[in-house]
Amino acid sequence: MMARYGILTSGGDCPGLNAVIRGTVLQGTSVHGQEFVGFLDGYKGLVYGDIKLLTRSAVRGISRHGGTILGTSRFGPYQKPDGGPDAIKKVLEELEVDGVVAIGGDGTMAAANRLFGDGIPMVGVPKTIDNDLQATDFTFGFSTAVEIATEAADRLRTTGDSHMRCMVLEVMGRHAGWIAIYAGIAAGAHVTLIPEAPETLDQICEWVTAVKDRRRAPLVIVAEGFKLPEMAEAHSDRGMDEFNRPRLGGIGDILAPLIEERTGIITRATTLGYIQRGGVPTAYDRVLGTRFGQAISDVLADGDWGKMVALRGTEIVRVPFSDAVGHTKNVPINFYNGARALFG
Repeated sequence: MMARYGILTSGGDCPGLNAVIRGTVLQGTSVHGQEFVGFLDGYKGLVYGDIKLLTRSAVRGISRHGGTILGTSRFGPYQKPDGGPDAIKKVLEELEVDGVVAIGGDGTMAAANRLFGDGIPMVGVPKTIDNDLQATDFTFGFSTAVEIATEAADRLRTTGDSHMRCMVLEVMGRHAGWIAIYAGIAAGAHVTLIPEAPETLDQICEWVTAVKDRRRAPLVIVAEGFKLPEMAEAHSDRGMDEFNRPRLGGIGDILAPLIEERTGIITRATTLGYIQRGGVPTAYDRVLGTRFGQAISDVLADGDWGKMVALRGTEIVRVPFSDAVGHTKNVPINFYNGARALFG
């Protein structure tokens, strides 16, 4: 009997998700003789048995599209009243599904690891635009987010130069500064602020003033998780998300008036927000997503449960869920110091 597996995408949407789905199905059907179904809307589809068939024709041409053809949510597999391992085992048995591919970030991998510990065959593919999963060098979606942030920064510079204003661009990343540091270097930002390296307001204003003294318009890129030394926590006034984590954002709007008051330079803030997660994926994200998808079909064929695929250098490897869960990958301080030499 042909092995049958389910695929789900959970958590925030991300460019490259469809490339993973396509790579998994095409590799699995042609090389391993596998069949696939997609669980709709993340773990919610797994709990309630809501599926769609994933044939070769169904996934052709989807890698260039953003988002996910399966839908996604932050619904937890243990969510009451209907969740839990016993209910999921029953769903898998009824659908004749032999195991599940979970594609997502830290929260998704943590849930997959817990399900695996409860006896459900699970494997994982890492996904986050934040690039903050410790077990992999890069995640798909990150390249696209950086490209979008860089283009936004380039556009802000033209209006900043026209008015001789300081422009502050806030980007995503939660408690890691990968998007900010890459976009800052690429766009030639005069100041890049990341959670891993708090800077004082005095220092920020010194850099901004030095730029204005050269008759240039200062560009500041700030990660949403950045905090000034006197701030106990990253700024959050938007409540909690579905995983009971603070919804970060708004530090740009805090910094802009402080910079203007201290320097006398008219300062405007722009929060890029969800634009970073949307749109077509870059070529890099399409290729990485495809490679991850092909590699996870091989993991399924080997029955190597409890593993996640990861990028190490240029090679795709397998790592235990435990290596990926609860370990934030931060920007190394030497990387930041190299960028810091470019500030001002």
